[in-house]
Amino acid sequence: MPSRDRGTPTGAMKLDVDIRHLLGCTCFSLRRAARQVTQIYDHRLAPAGLTANQFTLLVQLYGFAAAGRPGLSIGALAERVGMDPTTLTRNLQPLEAQGLVGRAAAPEDGRVRTITITDKGFRRLQKAVPLWQQAQTHIEEALGGQNMLALKGFLDLSFERLSA
Repeated sequence: MPSRDRGTPTGAMKLDVDIRHLLGCTCFSLRRAARQVTQIYDHRLAPAGLTANQFTLLVQLYGFAAAGRPGLSIGALAERVGMDPTTLTRNLQPLEAQGLVGRAAAPEDGRVRTITITDKGFRRLQKAVPLWQQAQTHIEEALGGQNMLALKGFLDLSFERLSA
């Protein structure tokens, strides 16, 4: 009778690494913390009909509009938010469908499409900002102000060094 795999390792299965190194994986720890933070923001932003990712995209587009600049190309926006262009395009689709962002030809090159925040997108962002502030306050209270500043600084430094 053939043996059935019950999902438990046999004596023949052995990794050539201390399991404590695997269990202490930096990627796992960062992703677990990021998921928790994202859940907090998503929950707080839900009454505005936005996710944390969508809020971030609208903020980036608003920042450029407020500076009097035309929209951003997919590539430039992807670089700013640390996403690949395909993932960014997928994240922009619901915002476009709701009329919160628009696409237009870039003034300097009609072949390039730029993404801009619409008036409707700006109004949604206005509605979301107080909800975002609640999420920020919640996280700051949970972590402590000094820890939050240190974490933000370390994350920015990490992004910079790991992007090089």
